[in-house]
Amino acid sequence: MLTIEGLGPAAVGTIYGIGRNYADHAKELGNAPPKSEPVVFLKAASSIRALANGAVAFNVGEIHYEAELVVRVGQTVPMGSAITGWSAIDAVGLGLDLTIREKQNELKSKGLPWTLAKSFSGSSIVSPLIRTSELNGQDFFKFNFFVEDELKQIGDTRQMLFDVPTLLAFLATFNTLLPGDLIFTGTPAGVGPLRKGQKFILELLEPHRRWEGKL
Repeated sequence: MLTIEGLGPAAVGTIYGIGRNYADHAKELGNAPPKSEPVVFLKAASSIRALANGAVAFNVGEIHYEAELVVRVGQTVPMGSAITGWSAIDAVGLGLDLTIREKQNELKSKGLPWTLAKSFSGSSIVSPLIRTSELNGQDFFKFNFFVEDELKQIGDTRQMLFDVPTLLAFLATFNTLLPGDLIFTGTPAGVGPLRKGQKFILELLEPHRRWEGKL
């Protein structure tokens, strides 16, 4: 279930995933970093899972974690609209874009879409979201991800190839964005397997939040 701090449960619309948005992550998977436009994929709203409970399709192959900043669209952004900066975002948090890596590689090798590797039960884990009204105009975030208390990923959104306003503007050239839409903004280097029963921590450094979960 998706929640917003101080407000409780929140609706989820379309989930947009951004691939290869950190150069080091693109390189660790043998991909060329995108230059002209973001790599975009979709995840079903039904893939949302709470931090510590909920179904996951464990029978589909080895699952890899990808920790990243998640932003929530807070107003309608008509296609082609100029309202595509941070003013269109009403909440931020951290998430795990769980990925069936073997399936993704198989589909990529055939030139097919990644949907089955990215959108499955429990594949979108999202922390409670922080309202942007509480962030005093903050527009970059640093975060850590731990598995069983071992630091696995270090993120700094200033290293993203396409920042949040650029992502919004790009998405709005193809679609009208709606309140409740989520954008998984891409993961830094250090991805790897996350197994059933393992504990993890998503840590946002400023404002400081530390969310514990278990797959």
